[in-house]
Amino acid sequence: MRFISIILAVSFHLTVNAQEKGVFSGGFETNANVFLRDSTINAINTPQYDRQFFGGEAWLNLNYAVDGFTFGLRFDMFNNSNLRIPTDSYSGVGIGRWYVKKRFEKFEINAGYLYDQIGTGLIFRSFEQRPLFIDNALYGASVKYDFGKEWNLLGFVGKQKNAFETYSGNIKGLRLETFKTWGEENPLSIAPGLGFVNRTISDQSMADVVNALRTYLDEDRFTPNHNTYAVSLYNTLAWKDISWYTEVALKSDDIFYNPMAIKTEFVGSSIGKLVQKPGSVIYTSLSLATGNLGMTLEAKRTENFSFRIDPNLRLIRGLINYLTPLNRQNTFRLTARYSPAPQDISEMAYSADIKYKFNKSTSALVNVSNITDLNGKLLYRELFTEFQYKYLRKWQLTTGVQILNYNQEVYEQKPEVPIVKGITPYVDFLYKFTDSKALRTEFQYLHSKQDFGSWIFALTEYSIAPSWIFELSGMYNIEPKKVNPKGLIEKTLYPTLGAVYIQDSHRFSLRYVKQVEGVVCSGGICRLEPAFSGVRFSMTSTF
Repeated sequence: MRFISIILAVSFHLTVNAQEKGVFSGGFETNANVFLRDSTINAINTPQYDRQFFGGEAWLNLNYAVDGFTFGLRFDMFNNSNLRIPTDSYSGVGIGRWYVKKRFEKFEINAGYLYDQIGTGLIFRSFEQRPLFIDNALYGASVKYDFGKEWNLLGFVGKQKNAFETYSGNIKGLRLETFKTWGEENPLSIAPGLGFVNRTISDQSMADVVNALRTYLDEDRFTPNHNTYAVSLYNTLAWKDISWYTEVALKSDDIFYNPMAIKTEFVGSSIGKLVQKPGSVIYTSLSLATGNLGMTLEAKRTENFSFRIDPNLRLIRGLINYLTPLNRQNTFRLTARYSPAPQDISEMAYSADIKYKFNKSTSALVNVSNITDLNGKLLYRELFTEFQYKYLRKWQLTTGVQILNYNQEVYEQKPEVPIVKGITPYVDFLYKFTDSKALRTEFQYLHSKQDFGSWIFALTEYSIAPSWIFELSGMYNIEPKKVNPKGLIEKTLYPTLGAVYIQDSHRFSLRYVKQVEGVVCSGGICRLEPAFSGVRFSMTSTF
């Protein structure tokens, strides 16, 4: 706090002495949940349902720019929050982020909690995904130097943020990028880059690794390394309507947890163990945008590329890098129900996205993705189609179908369950009564004989611009396969009733929600969350 006071004092001094006034900006976001226990949907047995009944979060972000300096400060609050662990409760209050940035003629310096990445993030990405309690900011310093207009070099060093603390261990890295172009009428350009990252495991984390290895038999033991090195080479080639991005990342021998490896112990064997192996990722994306046609083809091969600040961490904790998801990021409730998280141990993924605009009113889209492990075992397959028609400015129809296969055993770690096979037709219809009043309706049907069975989802949304949106929706398990806590198979309705109010740059929403257990994804990062029953309030404000 003393250091924060110094920052504020310096910024005040600069404002007084600068010839120009500074620019102040910020934002506020809060979520509040009232938990209403409901044993019929298994919304039970967490601290919030059993005794706390309330949980929420709030973030206040402040930024100030003056005389070449930029100062940032963020206040974070968690009160009986289920964001960090969906089945538990977390509370904490403090300064979640601060930073200072100064731009000179040819270089820039940064200190504090920093967000940045190398390439697409295969070897390093410090980022935030607030809905999943991910804030992997780098707590340290960076210097960026521009060698003329075409070359720039970035160096950084620090620790990874862990809520209001930092993980032990250190991260260092370099990023060198350039840009070249040739020709004038149809220019050809390249934007190559080279990245390097070193991760050093702390002594405490290494002690935990050694203690785990002591329980292994000799054939599973190894001599652990404190240091791991990762390098990434990437380039964007652009010519006319074509853009081709390629990135290759390599990692030296690194300790990581393989959930599918067989571990032999003194008392028997089990699935999942620490291993030490090198890793690699190859990613490429080819895009074409010409006339009425838009197309993107992608491919990615991943092998042993779990890269964490501490190899003892699991799930979404301590991630140093970010693996680009190749599946379509769906938005409709039932088409987004089964979303695959990128696999860092073994994955071979392909996708194709093709969109064609027939005229000003009509367009169609086809998206195909196929994901397997490196042995050819199917993990995810999806065919998604979309047809859209606009009639003047009066109404709009969006419809299509999704066909998918989803390996629930891998993505949700549910043993001995069959691959989920689903077919989901959907319709979205928007009708404008006037320029300020509109009605939007959705209908979706997911047909499946696995997991929970088949679902229907219907939504009605009435909006009065620019201030009000009213929503009523329901998700109904019409052909259930799950047994409820009472040992019965019954059809279940999951309703949502809510309203949104917008005033200038402020947005308020209040909803009564029942939500089924499922995978929640944000930016391609996913986790399994339990069912929810209760009232949700949220507010966002910018200034």
